[in-house]
Amino acid sequence: MTQLFNMALAKSIYYSKLAPRPIRLNRFYSKKIVLPILIVAISLFSFGTKASAQEASTGSQHRIEMFADKLIEGEDYLAYRMMLHEVTDQNGNTTDITSRYSIEAIVPGPTIIMDEGDVADITLFNRVPNPDEILHQENVSLHVHGVHYQFHSDGTLKYINLAEDQGATLVQSYTYRWDAAPGTAGTWPYHDHNMNTHNGAEDKGLFGALIVNPASGNVTISRGGNSSNTTLSSIQKEYVLYVLDDIFVGTEIDSQTGEQTPVWVNPTLTAQRGSNVRFHLIALGTNLSQFSLPGYGWVDAGTNFVISEKAMGPLEKHVVTIQADTSSNYMNTTFSGVSQGMIGRFNVNP
Repeated sequence: MTQLFNMALAKSIYYSKLAPRPIRLNRFYSKKIVLPILIVAISLFSFGTKASAQEASTGSQHRIEMFADKLIEGEDYLAYRMMLHEVTDQNGNTTDITSRYSIEAIVPGPTIIMDEGDVADITLFNRVPNPDEILHQENVSLHVHGVHYQFHSDGTLKYINLAEDQGATLVQSYTYRWDAAPGTAGTWPYHDHNMNTHNGAEDKGLFGALIVNPASGNVTISRGGNSSNTTLSSIQKEYVLYVLDDIFVGTEIDSQTGEQTPVWVNPTLTAQRGSNVRFHLIALGTNLSQFSLPGYGWVDAGTNFVISEKAMGPLEKHVVTIQADTSSNYMNTTFSGVSQGMIGRFNVNP
């Protein structure tokens, strides 16, 4: 085990140095991304909120087109790829923000950012080559947690929903509508629910994140142990970290430009001293984890308590908003996390 641990840690350090190049999954990362996830068994209908009737939008309209792609020829790993993201505000002004995303199919998938009140129409295309199965009409989908949607946007198979297959085939795209209604602010996972089995192929790389920012435009931030409100516009960087059973993987987002950069395995994250940053944590493994960032405290969501570590079970999520002050290490402090080297560097530059 020690030999395997040393090899994994050495390779993690090597791969983290390759960022910010948009990634195509390498063989080592491919193996590590095979999560033994229970994500589907728990998430069938529990986390997405099905709207009984279409709710009127009070915000912007998002038009999104995504591909589900084969990642590497000869490898059985998949990834989502952003092809188009346009946002139309309430005055009818449309902005194309597609350039914020990698042009490659990536793992983790694109992080979609909306505000409370926004509605997104997302068309998914199945680009996974499957010549031997073409008559079987292999299905791939988007199943989201946390926001509202009607039945047809659940992204599940007829086997689950007892009505229809809700995904894209090799010959037919599928469109979902996500409604970031009031009360849905938070960080939520999305993933495939249909490919190969009714459990989907998130264990092969088909997963990503949705961030819904509060309509107020304000969040609670911790500065040197003290908490106060700050504006979303004051946040300079967002770190989306997926907590797997043996590694962290993630995406770093420049909040000022919106540019998203895949940051590999147990990545080194950087910030300027005095800048405001947010960590978005999504637990996708099967083990319990305990996130820690020594030297920092933050407000536990929904309470007034300042905490310095957070226990998370499978599919739980947590957001940490802090002012960067000193360099530290983020880590999973459970026994399994420590023994498998689940630690990354948070570098704060002067």
